[in-house]
Amino acid sequence: MMVEAVGQTLPGFGDQPVWITLIKVVGVFAFLVVMTLFSIVFERKVVGRMQNRIGPNRVGPWGVLQSLADGVKLAFKEEIIPALADKPVYWIAPIVSAVPAFLAFSVIPFGPQVSMFGHHTYLQLTDLPVGVLVVFACSSLGVYGIVLSGWSSGSTYPLLGGLRSAAQMISYEVAMGLSMVAVFLLSNTMSTSGIVAAQAHHWWVLGLFPSFAIYAISVVGETNRAPFDLPEAESELVGGFHTEYSSFKFAMFFLAEYINMVTVSALAATLFLGGWRAPWPISLWHDANTGWWPILWFTGKVVIGFFIFVWLRGTLPRLRYDQFMAFGWKVLIPINLVWILTITAIHVLHEHGWQWWRAIVVPGCVVVIVAIIAITLAEPAAARRRAEREEDEAVEAAAVPVFPVPPMDLVVPTPPRMLTKIGASTGRPAELPAPADGPTSTVPSSEGEK
Repeated sequence: MMVEAVGQTLPGFGDQPVWITLIKVVGVFAFLVVMTLFSIVFERKVVGRMQNRIGPNRVGPWGVLQSLADGVKLAFKEEIIPALADKPVYWIAPIVSAVPAFLAFSVIPFGPQVSMFGHHTYLQLTDLPVGVLVVFACSSLGVYGIVLSGWSSGSTYPLLGGLRSAAQMISYEVAMGLSMVAVFLLSNTMSTSGIVAAQAHHWWVLGLFPSFAIYAISVVGETNRAPFDLPEAESELVGGFHTEYSSFKFAMFFLAEYINMVTVSALAATLFLGGWRAPWPISLWHDANTGWWPILWFTGKVVIGFFIFVWLRGTLPRLRYDQFMAFGWKVLIPINLVWILTITAIHVLHEHGWQWWRAIVVPGCVVVIVAIIAITLAEPAAARRRAEREEDEAVEAAAVPVFPVPPMDLVVPTPPRMLTKIGASTGRPAELPAPADGPTSTVPSSEGEK
C-alpha cells in the first residue's frame, strides 16, 4: 500500500502561482495563532464554569484578550538560564517543539476548490500521497523538543520529565498509528484530501468507532494533556520538562502544546468526521459544501475536539505512571490489533463476493468467541495474582517495622544536653522524664560534675 501511495499523483497541487502559495502559508499561520489565542481563553472559561468560578474577565471585553496579554508579558519577561544548562541544546529545544507543530498543518484540508483572485485552488496548502503520515511524523518530532529540554536543563526534575516523555512517545504513538490503519484500508489512500473525498456519503466515525476512540485516547497522551500529562506533573516534578525555562522559551512550549491540540483535532475531523463537509442537517442545504462555507464547519469540528481536551482536564485526575504505561501497552494496542484484523477480514471477504452483512457477522462472531475464551483463561490467573498480592500486603502489614517509630503519645523528650544546660543555670540537677520501666533519673549539673 505504501508503494502504491508513493506512486500516486494528486492534481491541483504544485501547479499554482507562488503568490497563492504565500497567501495560503500566511493564512495557515494566522489560523493557528488565532486558534491558540482563542483556545487559551476558551479553556480557562470552560474550566472556570465547570469548577463554578469566574474565568478571565478583566483584559478586553469579557476577558477575551487575556491570552494576548499573557503572551506579551512572557515576551518581555526576564529570562533566567541555569548555570549547568547545555546552552545550544537548551536554546534549540523550544524551536524543535514549535516548528513541527506549524508544519503538521500544511496538509490539512480546510475546504474544497474555490476561486481566489481568478485562480481555482484548493483550500489546502499542499497534499502528498502519504499526507497523514506527514502529520504523524511532525507530531512525533515535537516530542524530541521535550526530551532535549529535559536533558539540557541540567536539573533533576526536567530530566525525569524528559525520560517520561520518551517512554510516553513510544507507548502512545504505536496506538495512534495503528488507529489510522482502518481508515487507510477503507479510503484506499493516505492522502488527506482523498480521505475527505471518500467520506462524501458517510463519515468513518460511524463504521470505525473503535479506531476513533483509540485515536482520541492516544492523542491525549501524545499532546501531554491531563490526565496523561506525566512529563509536566507539577505535583511530582515541579513543572516537569519546562521547570528551568522562562520568558519567551516558556511561551514557545505552550504555543506548541496548544497548536498540537488544534492539529490532532483537525486530523480527527479529517480522518473520521468528514473533514470540511457539513454535518447533518446542514448538509441538506445544497451549497453547504461549496465555496468558503466549509471553513466554518471545519473550524467548528476543531473547536469541539478542543472542548473534549478541556473537558477531560476539568474532570479526570492524573493517572499513576504505571497505570498510564499499562493502559497503553496492555489495553490500547491489543484492542487495536484485533480491530485491524477484523476490519481486514471484512474488507477481504467483501472483495471476494461476500455480502456486507455476512462479511461483518462471520469475523465478528470469531472475535467474540476468541474474546470469551481469552477472558475465561485469564480470570484464574488474575485471581491468583490478586490473592498473591493480598498475601504479600498482609505479610508487610504484620512485619515489625525496622525504621525508627516516633512515640505514640506524641511527647517529644527533652535532650539530655538541654537538661544539663537547664541544671547549670538553676544550680539544681535537672530531671529526665521517667522511662516506661524505671524510676526518674537525674543528670548532674555542671558544678556537680566538677
